Amino acid sequence: MFILQRLIDHTYLAADCTKQQVDQLCQQAEQFGFAAVCVPPIYVARAVRNLQNSKVDVATVIAFPFGYAETPIKVQEIRRAIDEGADELDVVINLAAVKSGDWAYVRNDLSQVTTAARLKGKVIKLIIEIGSLTAGERDQVVAICNEVHPTFVKTSTGTREKATVEDVAYLRANLNPEIKIKASGGIRTPAAARALVAAGADRLGTSAGPALVQ
Repeated sequence: MFILQRLIDHTYLAADCTKQQVDQLCQQAEQFGFAAVCVPPIYVARAVRNLQNSKVDVATVIAFPFGYAETPIKVQEIRRAIDEGADELDVVINLAAVKSGDWAYVRNDLSQVTTAARLKGKVIKLIIEIGSLTAGERDQVVAICNEVHPTFVKTSTGTREKATVEDVAYLRANLNPEIKIKASGGIRTPAAARALVAAGADRLGTSAGPALVQ
């Protein structure tokens, strides 16, 4: 038996996200006991202030949503977010490098961002856009994730594709057991959430958290 609330990253990342929406997100996350809020980088400090007396962590995204910022920029984004109080960093893979077959670049990129978070004792989630990968690319990306050992591998940004049971099951079968899985994208019903957890998801990224648990 699991408590669904504690697996939810209550998320709002729209380009026109307002301060008031972030305040509401934080209020709901505290009310329902969610694991974290995930907010745009500009609102990290605000979310930290809102949640300073709660058990809810603050997550933000890095190089979102396309991931093709150069590695030093991603590392600087991570450091700034940590300085402002972020507990968790959701970092988008460089899909352009993956599609170019530049595996040395991909490995270095994921290694550096993982190290930047780990050195500060923070949770790092690598967003791999699994639904946009060929089978061969998917296998190579997962192999690199096993090498660099992030806290989580996250299925997608949620802007390109929905989380699927098949993708989560693949990740659980092929990632090192210590690496957790975050499913993200289109999680709108309790049944969908529970199916993803049953397939191996440890965290769920969704903007529909209250509807899932009420």
